[in-house]
Amino acid sequence: MASPSLLLFIDRSLFAKKVKETVPVEQMDTGWKLFGRVPPRDGRDPKKIHKECESNTSRAGPGHSPSSPRQSVRKNLDFEPNSTTALILEARPANLPAKPAEEAQKHRQQYEEMVAQAKKRELKEAQKRRKQLELRCKVEESIGNAAQTWNQEILPNWSTMCNSRRVRDLWWQGVPPSVRGKVWSLAVGNELNITHELYNICLARARDKWKSMPTEPVTEDAGSSLADREASLELIKLDISRTFPHLCIFQQGGPYYDVLHSILGAYTCYRPDVGYVQGMSFIAAVLILNLDTADAFIAFANLLNKPCQMAFFRVDHSLMLTYFAAFDVFFDENLPKLFAHFKENKLTPDIYLID
Repeated sequence: MASPSLLLFIDRSLFAKKVKETVPVEQMDTGWKLFGRVPPRDGRDPKKIHKECESNTSRAGPGHSPSSPRQSVRKNLDFEPNSTTALILEARPANLPAKPAEEAQKHRQQYEEMVAQAKKRELKEAQKRRKQLELRCKVEESIGNAAQTWNQEILPNWSTMCNSRRVRDLWWQGVPPSVRGKVWSLAVGNELNITHELYNICLARARDKWKSMPTEPVTEDAGSSLADREASLELIKLDISRTFPHLCIFQQGGPYYDVLHSILGAYTCYRPDVGYVQGMSFIAAVLILNLDTADAFIAFANLLNKPCQMAFFRVDHSLMLTYFAAFDVFFDENLPKLFAHFKENKLTPDIYLID
């Protein structure tokens, strides 16, 4: 084993050797930054040197290099890319050979092509944005004019104009959002003579039912097998979370969760012979987005009271077969090739229309 004195001598010798071989930072040659030279250190205060460099850069502007032979060329450029492509117009460091004339010309052409492409791309994007803005303005102007027509001409004279060709054409163009709720309410009507007070009564009954229900969750099969259709109130909670999940406004904690829950529960108590059927939540959700809660309930109840909707929600098989047959007739008249393809593959309307 080596003695302590020998180890100490080796450590000191190695340490002294490393110190001798280390070159002070102040004695290093001139460096090279990405867009310019680093001034050599000549014993002055580094802070002063840094301030002088910053002041020179600010006076000369961004991208200035004192040693750049292309300074006059770069001043004439309207577009200056913020990337390393600007280096092709910079002079090489002093310790490297200068570019050949052909290479310098080639790099200059590449730089000009990149600048031209960047300008062309920016111009194309600006034209695209301008077209989109013009189209948006036209759509907004069209919606504004249509809303004015609905408010001033059609809605005040609904009973006489509702079946006119003009109203039909405007309807198929799309009812403006500002008048959509009013138009829907008038179009659906209120043959059942439901009032806001009746809605509040049905809602109170539904809330009492919810309070008296057991805490254990009810499955879909269990709810549909019960004789009292009001028991389907518990199934509403299972179905609401599936209603337009991408909107995130009808799920629990969303702004319309309680509203949708209330309308469906009130309808279940209003029509216990029908109860809640899967799929009703989507119809109610669309009405909620355009009408107040009570008005949405009135439109919802009257809409479901139509013969076609009632036949399917009450699962009236004989009437459903009649509607399937009528659909087949229209299907064959309007899309004969597709109808033949469906018939060949034994795809009947009861397979795809119910959903």
